[in-house]
Amino acid sequence: LPLPARPELGYHRVRVILRASDSKYHGDQRLIVTPSSCFTTAEAFGDRHLFGLWTNLYSIRSRNNWGVGDLGDLRDLVTWANEVGAGFVGINPLHVSRNHGTDISPYRPVSRLYRNTIYLVISAIPELEHCAEARGILASSEFVAQLNAQRSAKRINYERIDEIKRDVLKPLHRAFVERHRGKPTVRGQSYAVYLETEGRTLTDFATFQALVNIFRSADPPLGHPRHWPVEYRDPRSTAVETFRQDHADEIDFHCYLQFEVDRQLGDIARHAQALGLPIGLYQDLAIGASPDGSDPWSFPELFFDGASIGAPPDDLGPEGQNWDLPPINPQRLRESGYDYWIRLLRNAFAHTGAMRIDHIMGLLRQFWIPDGCSGSAGAYVRYPADDLFGILALESRRHNALVIGEDLGTVPPGFTEMLERWGVLSTRVLYFERDHHGEFRTPAQYTNQALVTANTHDLAPLEGYWEGSDLELRRQVGQIASDEQLSATQAHRSREREALTRALHSEGLAPDSGSSDHAQRCAAVHAFIARSPAPMIGISLDDLAGETEPINLPGVDPTRYPGWSRRMAISLEDIRSLPAATRTIAAVKSERSSRPACGDARGTS
Repeated sequence: LPLPARPELGYHRVRVILRASDSKYHGDQRLIVTPSSCFTTAEAFGDRHLFGLWTNLYSIRSRNNWGVGDLGDLRDLVTWANEVGAGFVGINPLHVSRNHGTDISPYRPVSRLYRNTIYLVISAIPELEHCAEARGILASSEFVAQLNAQRSAKRINYERIDEIKRDVLKPLHRAFVERHRGKPTVRGQSYAVYLETEGRTLTDFATFQALVNIFRSADPPLGHPRHWPVEYRDPRSTAVETFRQDHADEIDFHCYLQFEVDRQLGDIARHAQALGLPIGLYQDLAIGASPDGSDPWSFPELFFDGASIGAPPDDLGPEGQNWDLPPINPQRLRESGYDYWIRLLRNAFAHTGAMRIDHIMGLLRQFWIPDGCSGSAGAYVRYPADDLFGILALESRRHNALVIGEDLGTVPPGFTEMLERWGVLSTRVLYFERDHHGEFRTPAQYTNQALVTANTHDLAPLEGYWEGSDLELRRQVGQIASDEQLSATQAHRSREREALTRALHSEGLAPDSGSSDHAQRCAAVHAFIARSPAPMIGISLDDLAGETEPINLPGVDPTRYPGWSRRMAISLEDIRSLPAATRTIAAVKSERSSRPACGDARGTS
């Protein structure tokens, strides 16, 4: 039957009513009308060639943060980006993490729907002005000693920093309840709107967080839902409803934290917009959520039990990778009208001008690994890619935000072309852009449909790559099995360095012969990729600071390598004046401003 009208782009409800004799039958179905592509770079910033800064926010060291990079640092980074002419600031996923033990990866979050409140800037919370209890804590000698210990540490102690912040946030919440909750103040009304907009999804998340805290305080292993009494594993059970009533204030506390982190992030996005950054914030969406997280607990019908997603063996993970993330059942997702995917995208697109989707091949197929098996023992399961990309395009246009897909690793044939059809930028990384002879591709050979960077959070920073310190580290943790294999890998890296030097030399960018100066190398490498036709290139804060240690070693258990916890050695305030920073940014600005208009020529992928 034809529809009685041509619906506009968006979400619709179609109802069919059938009358037969004295009976009437009806059925309902969601109809989603989607655009043919996502919001494009041409629509966002015309034919300009932009550069931006990207960082692992948690790793930033600064004079004001509490031992972990926070939203105050992000605001300062946005201000600096504007001063040097950058168009965006890219960051890691801000998803809620457990902040406990080794469970700290931003790519294995408790929830992808909400944000980690460890990034909150306490001094920016309005209630602090009226809360004598919180100010007293901040002024105490015990607090100052704890804060100084975290600020001077080499690695991030997520658990301790989270505890320190919660000690202050609790009285701030009480002050909020007294002055604003349920009252006709501007802040009280904003909170009411936020609660109504988020609805049951936020209530479920906050209930989950409250349950985790209460069970963990009684018995640490109970912090994981798989150890909870069975009646608490169902978010719709009578026991959980009773818990909500008995612990309403604790649940409201977690709602308040999400309200405040959303407000602070929104303020930064508006700050970037006011400064005139063409993109502003460039955020990241992880591919999945922890099996012990809020999302699988809140949406149990969607998440498949008995398998994890990962990646088959490749150069980055020779043994394959098991990410210990439960896959979403594609049939159940479709039957639900894609509710979870829609809400996920709306929250991810909030306060951002561009969004990176980690392992975007997962919208087409995911590598499922049965429980108890290694990363090499799995099979691909297909997903309704056209539906998922269509909804992605719809939400991208509703938020006027670009989409960047991380299409590295084992990429299905034709997938890059699929991204291009949907207006999704690819990801190109200097380290991987080599031909079958091992030579680095020239900048002109890069595609004009990508974000280009020298490296990623899964790779060694430029200086570590050049020195080969990442290879020594991989030998220490057992990823390189023997000293003989290490020697062979080092020899291969030496050939890569020689090839990179040849590539730079061919562009007239090679550093002085035999130079060991990081500033020269960093500037030359980034000027090289800045000559590409790509509309966006990203400069890593780690590279500007000369960091050598990778933030993560893919496929390595956190007990063997403490990933995600390395703090930068140099503060954000001091990085700005480093020779590597000033020279690299100047070189990139020069190259980007001299590029011909985007789209004049199409490079090869």
